[in-house]
Amino acid sequence: MTNFKQIESTNILGGIIKISLSGRTDVKGNQEIDLKLTSYTATQNAVTVDMSAVSFLASIDIRTLLMTAKAVYGRGGKMVILNPDDNVTNVLQMAGINNLIPICHSLEEAHKALRYPQNR
Repeated sequence: MTNFKQIESTNILGGIIKISLSGRTDVKGNQEIDLKLTSYTATQNAVTVDMSAVSFLASIDIRTLLMTAKAVYGRGGKMVILNPDDNVTNVLQMAGINNLIPICHSLEEAHKALRYPQNR
């Protein structure tokens, strides 16, 4: 497997940070992504992780998402996953991640989930 090709952050409407991931990952690549994701979200309370360009999700990536969400929730914030493809969605659902981190299929849906209380 190759490393994630890219991780970028963008500040969008209403103080929401959008983290965009693309590609696949392995353990070495995950360490880099983990550090950047932690850095990007360290002070954020509204986080959208755009996974529309992620083609493979390993268990270590699920751990990274959970740890990031836990940190964001610990500050009273919210995090959502945006637009994962069908395979990634299936992996997230099988792991039960969708019960902890909402999966949204549009930016509008993500904005609503980040503004209003949700079950965690």
